[in-house]
Amino acid sequence: MQVNFFARKRRNSLIYCALILVLTICAIIITEYDVVKGFTSVPKAAEWAVSNFYPNAEAMDKLPDIIASLLETLLVSIAATTIAAGFALFFAIMGSQTTGGDGVLSFIGRSVATLFRNIDVAAWSMILLLSFGQSVLTGYFALFFGSFGFLTRAFIESIDEVSNSSVEALRATGASFLCIIFKSVIPSSIPQMISWILFTVETNIRNATLIGILTGTGIGFLFSLYYKSLNYSSASLVVLVIVVTILLIETISNYVRRVIL
Repeated sequence: MQVNFFARKRRNSLIYCALILVLTICAIIITEYDVVKGFTSVPKAAEWAVSNFYPNAEAMDKLPDIIASLLETLLVSIAATTIAAGFALFFAIMGSQTTGGDGVLSFIGRSVATLFRNIDVAAWSMILLLSFGQSVLTGYFALFFGSFGFLTRAFIESIDEVSNSSVEALRATGASFLCIIFKSVIPSSIPQMISWILFTVETNIRNATLIGILTGTGIGFLFSLYYKSLNYSSASLVVLVIVVTILLIETISNYVRRVIL
């Protein structure tokens, strides 16, 4: 019986690998992608980057402007994430099977989370450009909507995972709904929720760079401006500042996660 199980599992794995290979070959044929040319162009691209894409003295003079734009991007990302987390908590309590049950509220909470989570942040920014134009507000709402959908789903799973037993115990004692929320659900779920919020902040800082290119704001706009004007030295400094910032924030987030979890 065990031999048949492993044989079937190996056969299924081979089928999936073959299917992926066929899809890859079909994609290469349809797009007319030259695999050999793609790999052989990597050394030339690396050589160009080493020769042109590095900060120089002229680029360092623009560092204050880059830092100012970076701070704007950071503040927008953090504000969008934290405010979205507040709304996400409300809809997660509605959508959770532990607190919302299987009724209409649960359906609404989960549907809202699914809708907002499945629309990419870049798509939100392009949609919102029609209403707000190229402004910081466009980037803020794009990050807000994307964060709201993701955090709602993450909070629902956190509540269902860690709060079920304590909620049942409080219900058995006749505790009110608000008592269950503030005495059980939030205290038991808050460490995981904070971890998800920190992860979303990291993600939003990366997304904000792309959104800045689309909306003409923040650090992304500076990169686009320098790159399109062929000022590769300044563009490389922007990339370097973004990478250092993301690594620093990720280090801080990992430390906070180790402390609270």
